[in-house]
Amino acid sequence: MTGHRTFALGDVTLQSGTVLKDAQLVYQTYGSLNEASDNAVLIPTFYTGDHVRNEFYFGPGRAIDPGRHFVVSINLFGNRLSSSPSNTAAPQDGPRFPHTSFHDNVACQHRLLTEELGVKRLKLVTGWSMGACQSFQWGAQFPGMVDAILPFCGSAKTAPHNIVFLEGVKAALCADQNWNGGDYSTKPVAGLKAFGRVYAGWAFSQTWYRERHYRALGFETPEDLLVDWEHDHVDNWDPNNLFHKLHTWQAGDISANETYGGDIAKALGAIKAKAIVMPASTDLYFPPEDSVIEVSHMPNAELRVFDTVWGHCCASGNNEPAFHRFFDEAAAELLAD
Repeated sequence: MTGHRTFALGDVTLQSGTVLKDAQLVYQTYGSLNEASDNAVLIPTFYTGDHVRNEFYFGPGRAIDPGRHFVVSINLFGNRLSSSPSNTAAPQDGPRFPHTSFHDNVACQHRLLTEELGVKRLKLVTGWSMGACQSFQWGAQFPGMVDAILPFCGSAKTAPHNIVFLEGVKAALCADQNWNGGDYSTKPVAGLKAFGRVYAGWAFSQTWYRERHYRALGFETPEDLLVDWEHDHVDNWDPNNLFHKLHTWQAGDISANETYGGDIAKALGAIKAKAIVMPASTDLYFPPEDSVIEVSHMPNAELRVFDTVWGHCCASGNNEPAFHRFFDEAAAELLAD
């Protein structure tokens, strides 16, 4: 992959107390930082995302425009570009790569922004899915630095039902006889295929399947889609990377630190940034009901539900152009303020 930059963090002490050796964040910037260093927009990546896939959320003439904003897209630990099980040297390679939390990711992102890029304030933090989780994390972890957040299809704390879903895809991978706790000598192809098939069932809504919207993606039957997702996971994803990010997702909780002591209401209440929280109406991972509860504890937040049959994947790529119009309207409001 071309078109990215690398920030060397050195040895990083994680929340767990473990030291991640020679840690690196891979990122890309678009546009220029202004003299006041306050026109930056941060977009962290999502579960199977990278900085390139984040390019769907901004561009010339859009609400987030590199002609006016300094856009920074940072890759999550474990996504194969930033430090990950697949690219870290022994003895922290593969399944020995230490767990990283959203708190760890945001702490390192803060270093990149302030030490390397000279950013003093963030005009907006936004992202899809795990990117949304990091948007909440930024608002609580560095409340004095963030003007606004726009998390879409994500949460401040991973819900119990979401955790159970993730246990299902983990179990599908681990059931492969070749998995061996991640220390495999033969790639666990059967486990990756099962992982992809289970994941596909939750990525879209029941209505999406019933009304055959999979045809808009070029699939004649649900089985065609499932086979495609099998191949995607086998061909494009390292099993230990997937496993690592699942742990990060499951442990998501903006209050899981010394500042808030596990009090999620306190952590949400500490977010000073103006916020528009944007769930999708049929998202099976992050349902609007959970967002209603979170927004009720936030002092400067508004809930906007995007009505869709596309479930969680309404925000993926150009699946649903109406989503991008909805997103741009919200982003424009927050950036204008």
